[in-house]
Amino acid sequence: MSEMLQKSVNLEPEAITKRDVSLAWLRFYFANEIPHSFDKYIAPSLMWALMPILKKLYKDKKDLSEAYQRHLLFFNTQISWGGGTITGIMASLEAARAQEVYMDTPVTIDDDLIYNTKAGLMGALAGIGDSIDSGTIQYIFIAIALPWAQQGNAIGALFPFVMFSLYQLVIGYYFAQLGFKLGRTAATEVVGTKMQIIIEALSILGLFMMGILAANYVKVSSTLAFTLSGKEFVIQEILDGVMPGILPLLTVGLVYFYFTKKGLNVTKALIGLTIILGVLAGFGIL
Repeated sequence: MSEMLQKSVNLEPEAITKRDVSLAWLRFYFANEIPHSFDKYIAPSLMWALMPILKKLYKDKKDLSEAYQRHLLFFNTQISWGGGTITGIMASLEAARAQEVYMDTPVTIDDDLIYNTKAGLMGALAGIGDSIDSGTIQYIFIAIALPWAQQGNAIGALFPFVMFSLYQLVIGYYFAQLGFKLGRTAATEVVGTKMQIIIEALSILGLFMMGILAANYVKVSSTLAFTLSGKEFVIQEILDGVMPGILPLLTVGLVYFYFTKKGLNVTKALIGLTIILGVLAGFGIL
């Protein structure tokens, strides 16, 4: 009887702490793209990230092996918003499942529920993460560093890379802890009202930064001038009086309009823009 009791105690799952979740997130962050493969994408990264947690939860080798296999199925998402949140949620679900297995009760958190949770969240969270991180935050750091880069300062090249990496590390940590705390409901929090306000604020800030970049680094001006009734009219001076930087703004706006209608074909846009500007310059308009 004592041997059976000892065996039961040895198989009891250990408690998962914030430190365990933090370690899992760090492992996922640094291993994110290393084992990338065609059939599994970054599933091995998530499995490796969860290994210390799974070892604490499943003392039986068979249960542990099955847990590893669960997290080696196809998985792909954005590193911080998707990866952080899903890492936390998976730790929470596995902890609940391990308790069901240990208590020998019907397993409600089965393999399908765990994988379907990942599959349902990885695309949606990746879309948010890519648009905010890669589409907004990254360019804010680049815009801040551009003046330093133009002056030949090495920090202009290092600043965006370092700050963007630190930003993703910190926000991913937050989402991992949130995912573990709230479980499957964490996704609702990530796309909730407060987060939507933050996303909108970042989008507006990103638009401001793009406007600053367009005004300072897109150089388009008109050389057109003519004389009427003995008075010379310089078109660029007139445009500056109406709205300084209107030609760079129009250029950026037309390129953006092209992308929305024809897709993000950068090569065609560059060739077309070069031809148009060249023709206008040939006629003395620009």
